[in-house]
Amino acid sequence: MKQFDIPIIYRSPLITAIKNKRKVVDKMKKDFTPTLLDFGSVQIYLARHFGFCYGVENAIEIAFKTIEENPNKRTFLLSEMIHNPQVNADLQKRGVQFLQDTYGNPLIPFDTLTKDDIVIIPAFGTTLVMEEKLNALGIATEKYNTTCPFVEKVWNRSEQIAQKNYTVIVHGKPTHEETRATFSHAAKHTPTVVINDMAEAILLSKFITGEKDAPEFYELFKGKYSDGFSTEKDLQRIGVVNQTTMLASDTQAISDFLKNSMQQKYGLDKNTIEERFADTKDTLCYATNDNQTAVTGLLEIEADFALVVGGYNSSNTSHLVELCEEKLPTYFINSAEKIISSTQIKHFNFHTSTEEYTTNFIPIKTPVKILITSGASCPDALVEGVIEKLATYFTIKNSIEDLAKTFQ
Repeated sequence: MKQFDIPIIYRSPLITAIKNKRKVVDKMKKDFTPTLLDFGSVQIYLARHFGFCYGVENAIEIAFKTIEENPNKRTFLLSEMIHNPQVNADLQKRGVQFLQDTYGNPLIPFDTLTKDDIVIIPAFGTTLVMEEKLNALGIATEKYNTTCPFVEKVWNRSEQIAQKNYTVIVHGKPTHEETRATFSHAAKHTPTVVINDMAEAILLSKFITGEKDAPEFYELFKGKYSDGFSTEKDLQRIGVVNQTTMLASDTQAISDFLKNSMQQKYGLDKNTIEERFADTKDTLCYATNDNQTAVTGLLEIEADFALVVGGYNSSNTSHLVELCEEKLPTYFINSAEKIISSTQIKHFNFHTSTEEYTTNFIPIKTPVKILITSGASCPDALVEGVIEKLATYFTIKNSIEDLAKTFQ
């Protein structure tokens, strides 16, 4: 896989050594057991896969290279490059300005842009309407487009099934940049509707089977369907694609459920189901799959608590938190600074979108066992910082430098 040139400040000597060693001994990525960092009185288990994915490193490389090569030009990001506060702050320190927030609300008037300005498209991609708007100003969006190749793969798959007259069902968060972009690209070619979860999939199935009448659809799915959508004709042939950072198991469950609905509606079997339902399993992002499967392996360890590191508005990171919460106390933090002391941690509750304090989060026992993973937009350096902070609260037998050498 391509090696990207990203700022050294995002790298971690310890984690680089661990990841390189795991690649050598597990080339086919079949082993999802975590890596043990044994400090003696505290044992830290790192997930097999975590941190920057291909799409994120690609976006960071393009963004920083663009800034370096254009020192005298105004440089803008359409919205956050990725959902990581440290990376976005670093870009802003280098003079990059955000045109919109993550929900698409303008921060800088577009009429202040000129054809000489640079506008970087973030890793999530953008809508066709936004591309046309920028191109009309003379801004070449394709030159500084950091859209993740795996997001583009979803767009391409949507177009392929559209050509076979399938309607596209997008499993994603309706307000997320990636979902808005995918909806836009799919809707150009075929009727499209966004569903957020299984509850909405069940609701949609009632329009497929005819249990609910069409008028209800337009109210219940307001703002989530393409222009001219007709429940009578546009739910006869469907295919499911996803926002790449959703829980893969959720997308698969939704796909299986809607597939079953089509089978029941039209009396189809496994040999004839493609008459009504497109096979789109190949749109699941490999990194999302690997990170989530690695958490499953991580949770096989009997531990005291889990730490998940990443941006609080990161979809893929919140899903890792969701998986960990099913098994043990889990704290979602975006940096080591959130570990205030050995007795207090400030962490994010993504269910309520608020930060909370928990006291006595480290149990009084030996050894304390901690699970750690991070989101696809989280620099490894932040994870190493968390490990270093935790180590200061214990009498340790091995330093981080000593442990790093064991993986070289």
